[in-house]
Amino acid sequence: MPDFLLEIGCEEIPARMIDAASLELRERVKKLLERENLSPAGTVSSLDSPRRLAVLATGIPVAQPDVTEQVNGPSTNAAFKDGKPTTAADSFARKAGVDVSQLKRVTTPKGEYLTAEITKKGRSAIEVLSQLLPKEINSIYWPKNMYWRKPSEKFVRPIRWLVALLDREVLPLELDGIRARNESRGHRILAPGPVRIPNAGSAYVEALRSAKVLSRVEREQRIRKELDAAARTIAGARWREDKVLLDTVVNLTEFPSAILGSFDPEFLELPEEVLVTVMRDHQKYFAIEGPDGRLQPHFLAVLNIDGDPRGTIRHGHERVLRARFNDARFFWTTDQKHPLRERIAWLKNVTFQKDLGSYYAKTKRVQRLCSWLCESIRQNGVAIRPGIVHKAASLAKTDLTTELVKEFTELQGIIGGLYASVQELDPDLPDSTRQLIAQTIYDQYRPQSVEDSVPRSLEGAVLSIADKADSIAGMFALGLQPTGSKDPFALRRQANGIVKTIAEKKLPLGLNQLFTDAREAYRGSTAERKFSAAVNYTGTLQTFFRERLEFYLRDALRFKYDVVNAVLAAGFDNVVDAVARTEAVTKVRPSTDFESISVAFKRIKNILRQATETGKRVASAVDSNTLRDEAERELASQIPRVAETVETLRTQNDYEHALIEISRLRPAVDRFFDKVMVMVEDEQTRANRLALLQTLLANFSTIADFSEIVTEGKESH
Repeated sequence: MPDFLLEIGCEEIPARMIDAASLELRERVKKLLERENLSPAGTVSSLDSPRRLAVLATGIPVAQPDVTEQVNGPSTNAAFKDGKPTTAADSFARKAGVDVSQLKRVTTPKGEYLTAEITKKGRSAIEVLSQLLPKEINSIYWPKNMYWRKPSEKFVRPIRWLVALLDREVLPLELDGIRARNESRGHRILAPGPVRIPNAGSAYVEALRSAKVLSRVEREQRIRKELDAAARTIAGARWREDKVLLDTVVNLTEFPSAILGSFDPEFLELPEEVLVTVMRDHQKYFAIEGPDGRLQPHFLAVLNIDGDPRGTIRHGHERVLRARFNDARFFWTTDQKHPLRERIAWLKNVTFQKDLGSYYAKTKRVQRLCSWLCESIRQNGVAIRPGIVHKAASLAKTDLTTELVKEFTELQGIIGGLYASVQELDPDLPDSTRQLIAQTIYDQYRPQSVEDSVPRSLEGAVLSIADKADSIAGMFALGLQPTGSKDPFALRRQANGIVKTIAEKKLPLGLNQLFTDAREAYRGSTAERKFSAAVNYTGTLQTFFRERLEFYLRDALRFKYDVVNAVLAAGFDNVVDAVARTEAVTKVRPSTDFESISVAFKRIKNILRQATETGKRVASAVDSNTLRDEAERELASQIPRVAETVETLRTQNDYEHALIEISRLRPAVDRFFDKVMVMVEDEQTRANRLALLQTLLANFSTIADFSEIVTEGKESH
């Protein structure tokens, strides 16, 4: 079976867009092949570089298989008259491509009909792919597209060439006026000419490698070796590992190399965060640190050519970096002329969101929300310093008015924390208090991803949660919640941050109350008048945060999906409690008793649901005097005793032992279902037994809904 190769060659694709687009193209081609009965015998792999997206499918069929199907035609009464075929029979035979004599008869519930076997010949892989691939390519999602030549021609960058091969044969594929050939392009500088691709197999990778275009894995390995070698020229130094930056430079290069540069040590007087941000985010340089972890006056730049023997490029990078550092130092000095406390009023002129007002208004709301959160935390016996939080909240957004943040927007929050650590915030304020306020401001945007750490202090956690909750509450009240893959205000990321912070700091905060308070902070404001009356604020937020907590439990903590579903079905307002319940269910889940109870609860829910659907009455309470069978009396007697023990353990948050107690009901539950028929004819007996099952379900579903657990040998992922 032949291999299939598709390569889309274009101008340099933005590095941040390559990974998602490469994955999407591979999945689209894979699903297309499966959908058209051309599934490959081997793998479907993706290859990409700044100037190309490619997919290689090994061992696909030459053509679709022929499909034979039985098609019914007219009834025999309509097909024959006086023993001779009618026009209806002749027409059906022509459509089926057979003679009337070859038609068969089939008996159906509606009578006897003519039938024919029609074989649909499969199309060739070349025909299918040439026809359907353009639509798949044009459907790739790009955050931004470019238009060129014709209004209908759009792609992330202008397409310059296409390669489409089935082994050695070129597909008659055309996309926006570009016809597929068996020629690719090499490295723009090191091998600028056309590169002939002899076939769609491994020869493609070899041809590109010869033309100085390496695979993604090879580029990363080469970059790491080059960085290691350059860093070793400085005694005791090492380059600072940075996965995001590494992924970026991999996607910026086709044949990378690395050079070592230096800068004036006097710049080390600036905060490390400023220097690293300039190098990392603006210049794509790797920082170098000494054995003690402190920043060294050197950097590593990754090039897309094979070295810099004369040092010309290195000198250019050093000049650019020196200018950037001089700018940063100038902004740092200039900003100190106006301390943060003076900048609070300036926030009135900085818009947070066009309908939600200024950052000054946001600051006031966040302060109020912080006060409520601090009081709630204190009432639950957790020590916190509300004064620290209040002062940090008042200054948190002031760095948005600084020149340094205007130039380096990535440093918002961080700059505020750094400035607060060196400025006088209040007369007679102890330095230790000032530093804690500065740290709280510094951490306000944490965590910015699932991998990022939460704020270091409890005070920082409260400010972080309040800031994010204010943004989410306002956006949801306006009706601007995320939809599908679109989330322009990064509300999912902020919600993930709230869940992670509450969980890891073990904060006694309920999500419903948090967002009730966050919404209340808008009361009487200009923004509130713009809120959408059509929005179900509470319901929409509950659904949203259930998804975020599910994401945290499954993707961050790696719990099984059925365990997560079972726990969240029993409640998810208390994040810390939900995590504890998930851990307990995970520990107890492997036991035989627990699995048996889970099966029983599925059965109970099904019985109660069927009773509701068929209008069967359920008694309001169990009448023990009408319990006839010994098995039902035994179960009824055990439920209150076990429920009391479980409730005691549950209030102590000892969920593991509570679940073990529930599992001990297994013998009584098993005997009940073995000996007792629930849906009997006698209405009173049936209603009482349904009430017994409902009581059992209600008493023991507060930790998790056991019916959600996958059982009977089905694996949970």
